[in-house]
Amino acid sequence: MSLIVVGTMAFDAIETPFGKSGQIVGGSATYVAWSASNFVQPVNQISVIGYDFPKDELDAMQARGINLDGVQVKQDQKSFFWAGRYHMDMNSRDTLDTQLNVLADFDPVVPDSFQGSEFLMLGNLMPKLQLSVIRQLKQRPRLIVMDTMNFWMDTAMEDLEAVLKEVDVLMVNDSEARQLSGQYSLVKAAKEIRKMGPKFLVIKKGEHGALLFHEDQIFFAPALPLEDVFDPTGAGDTFAGGFIGHIAATRDISFENMKTAIIKGSALASFCVEKFGNTRMKEINAADIDARMRQFVDLVNFDITLAAE
Repeated sequence: MSLIVVGTMAFDAIETPFGKSGQIVGGSATYVAWSASNFVQPVNQISVIGYDFPKDELDAMQARGINLDGVQVKQDQKSFFWAGRYHMDMNSRDTLDTQLNVLADFDPVVPDSFQGSEFLMLGNLMPKLQLSVIRQLKQRPRLIVMDTMNFWMDTAMEDLEAVLKEVDVLMVNDSEARQLSGQYSLVKAAKEIRKMGPKFLVIKKGEHGALLFHEDQIFFAPALPLEDVFDPTGAGDTFAGGFIGHIAATRDISFENMKTAIIKGSALASFCVEKFGNTRMKEINAADIDARMRQFVDLVNFDITLAAE
């Protein structure tokens, strides 16, 4: 059940129509690890932080079964920082500030104790760093899942294409799938992207759910309609953590099991958006997740009699 998570551990400052967060802990690997740890422990974390990253946050992660041996601490630099403002639709946002700080010269190192891990989750990060981690592994994991974004398609396409050849599952949102493939139809986009390397493609559609593609199979999972969406930051990373956490816990990489993983990822993401940052990830327990999963089942479960029957 061994799982490696790679990505950022950072600070965010978020503005939404419902309030301002001030500076809070964020980062792709932070959200992925908190989410995945609901299903599998330890989560072997690879990231980088500065002297300013709060010790109580690190203590909380370790108490949750997140192994920080692969997290570099640069005592003379600040942690990565991002500030953004969401529009009223909570889907579009403007970046107000980005400070790379420790990320500017980050060179990830895989600890010896992480070697032999069965599953690898590459959170959103520079593609060359994602590829570096893959190449440091002496034994290929059973499943490599990768998240990326349009920024890398604009600025590091050659590196992105190289890492795509090495991964099994790619996660992108619908606009990124269209940009990467050059196709508007998501079905056609999926075919083009899978030619680049990934056997499976997950297309996240935010409040409209997620699609899973593999060969000629397609699965759609809805998003749970929520009365309040407070902060969508990290929802995609939380989704990824729920997905890979379930896969690592069950050690089943079939298309059928990935369907369940999609639902579990969606359930975790539905918690994430309810408060700023990773607050809800620290509050929920197994009973909360089971109750949310039942809501998903009720949402899509129906009986119908077809005319031909």
